[in-house]
Amino acid sequence: MASSLDIVIDRASPVPLYHQVAQGIEAAIRTGGLPGGARLDNEVDLAARLNLSRPTLHKAIEQLVQCGLVVRKRGVGAQVLAAEPGNTRRVSSHYDEMRRLGNDPTSEVISFSHLKADSRIRESLNLPVNAHVYHFIRLRKVSGRPQALMENWVRDDITELDEASLGSRGLYEILRNAGVDFRLANQRIGAMVANDYQANVLQAEAGAALVTMERTAIDGTGRRVETGCHAYLADTYAFSMTLVNRQ
Repeated sequence: MASSLDIVIDRASPVPLYHQVAQGIEAAIRTGGLPGGARLDNEVDLAARLNLSRPTLHKAIEQLVQCGLVVRKRGVGAQVLAAEPGNTRRVSSHYDEMRRLGNDPTSEVISFSHLKADSRIRESLNLPVNAHVYHFIRLRKVSGRPQALMENWVRDDITELDEASLGSRGLYEILRNAGVDFRLANQRIGAMVANDYQANVLQAEAGAALVTMERTAIDGTGRRVETGCHAYLADTYAFSMTLVNRQ
């Protein structure tokens, strides 16, 4: 199957080699060159064809697995997942989803600053020492009702952000208009009970159930664009996913 892949590796590009491979395979999947159920050649053979190391190919396949495009099966290897009608998801924000559902979301910027990134944020966004980021907290409302408390950190070398734009538009809309091509998001869903501050801002009772989400979004060049920690009122938020047996 690898022989049918048209993957051009640019070793002079700042885009990591594994990401270039993942992009090439993803393009073949999206255009139908690799249909659902197609098997990829094993990593050793594919690495040899592309003159790359096996660890590089392994990392590329893992990225495709995380994106839900490929699954590893014991005794089979890497196989393209068949897309299910109506269940294809793109990297989108809460603002995007609310608009898609016909709602009119609004944002209130509670705090906004441009500051030096601490070690945790530098690691999350893969930034150098002394890098600066935008840090802001927003209250998201839908039909006038508070729904989410959202805290984000965004690298400052993409576009200039300000309170006015964040209050009137969605963050991902702003970043897409600045040229960001979102390709991947690593996120973790959890739960907690609202503390006094969260309950007050969300107009809920202290101890109310919250759904939490931590996310780091990555663009088409492998650049980590933003990271955030969000808390949603549990009675206003739900999520769905497809589970696949990889054995």
